[in-house]
Amino acid sequence: MNDFKRRCVELRKKDYTLPEIVKITGRPKTSVYFHIQNISLSPTKRNAIREASIKRALEVSKSRKGKSKRKFREFNSWSNEMVLLVAHLLFDGEIRYTVCGYSNRSILLVKRVEKLMRKVYNFDPSRRNNPQTGVSNLSYHNVALAAYFKKKSKELLAEIRNFPIGFKLEFLRAFFDDEGCMDFRPKDSTRRVRGYQKNTTILHLVQELLANFGIESHVKKPNEVVIIGKENLKKFHKEINFSKGVRVNGNRSNSVWKKSLEKREILKMAIDSYR
Repeated sequence: MNDFKRRCVELRKKDYTLPEIVKITGRPKTSVYFHIQNISLSPTKRNAIREASIKRALEVSKSRKGKSKRKFREFNSWSNEMVLLVAHLLFDGEIRYTVCGYSNRSILLVKRVEKLMRKVYNFDPSRRNNPQTGVSNLSYHNVALAAYFKKKSKELLAEIRNFPIGFKLEFLRAFFDDEGCMDFRPKDSTRRVRGYQKNTTILHLVQELLANFGIESHVKKPNEVVIIGKENLKKFHKEINFSKGVRVNGNRSNSVWKKSLEKREILKMAIDSYR
């Protein structure tokens, strides 16, 4: 092993990055990379790099102070549409430092979010589709827009309890369209609406909002809210329901129905099955 190669390997094993080794040795990046390409950085070092990257993104966001070549329209007051949009971004979406996104198998819901976003932001999103899962993704890359929706999402969660009943309805509609399923198994006499969410604070919030419509529910460990009982299911069907066109995935190996039925149709079947 020549001296240069030995030096590169020693530095890499001490957790120096490629740019750091290039700077220390004064040799070209390609020459250094050839000798260290099979030596991984430690998890601690990788985490530190990731944190530094996030910090830089935040600093860029602050320096821009919301000034972007791609402008967006802020909304000073909430509306049904804005509650629905921000709720979708909270549930099956993402709001990160540089991007707002939404992913769903339902083309109907993806188109809904894109249409709602047009009321705030006139630019097209990046689009991806996973042919294996059938999930479509929208991504809006704009630091100022992401920071704005981060602020509005916190505001929505803090204030939704005090909002008009129509706003609460839109919040619940987004939650159950994104996170909900209709569990109806006639042979087991199982009839229940289920909603999943890792954040248990949101589950308890959903439970409170459902009570505004006279719907009793239970938060079950580890991460779901459940609605059972004929009267509760009837109220859910009447007041909230799943949106028309939102379907179960009939191609899943554990599918009960083996076909892509509308969730609202399964809910109606469950209610009608009571004697």
